[in-house]
Amino acid sequence: MRLFHSPTSPYVRKVMVVLHETGLLPQVELISTAGTPLDPGTMPLGQNPLGKIPALERDDGPAIYDSRVICRYLDALAGAGLYPPAPREWDTLTLEATADGILDAALLMVYESRLRPEDLRYAPWVEGQWAKIDRALDTVESRWMDHLSGPLDMGQLALAVALGYVDFRHGARDWRENRPRLAAWEATMAARPSLQATRPPEA
Repeated sequence: MRLFHSPTSPYVRKVMVVLHETGLLPQVELISTAGTPLDPGTMPLGQNPLGKIPALERDDGPAIYDSRVICRYLDALAGAGLYPPAPREWDTLTLEATADGILDAALLMVYESRLRPEDLRYAPWVEGQWAKIDRALDTVESRWMDHLSGPLDMGQLALAVALGYVDFRHGARDWRENRPRLAAWEATMAARPSLQATRPPEA
């Protein structure tokens, strides 16, 4: 298999974490890519017409893309059980979607500062994206801690990656304030070998 990859992409990191957790990493060749919504650069347009990563070329079919699809495929391939059966399955999927929504908002904040000309940047829009992250993390602190203390699943891994990306790109905003249980959980998760091995380079 071939994974189109960038070490700073949080969506790629999700897949890399799953590769480590499932033991499938030796079966995957990493193909470095780079690009933005303004310039696709070396993004795998032939594998994903949306010009996004990750994209995974499989041995048994066409390339698949979107980190959630790839993570589910790898979990099924390895029989790892990161997507548990119902009824917990629905909570796992919802938590993964919440984590990906945090990533979406955090990435849009980055694009606003890096891709949009300074005189066209709109600070209230950036704060609106942060408000989504803030609400999501409040909800996790108040509603999801029982799930987070349960058996390891994809929702937990996705959330750990999302929190890591918020630290990586928006470290000046202290998401840990007033969320002591989530902060303690994140510290434990961040120490897992799969999370340690996939930490983005400082940039």
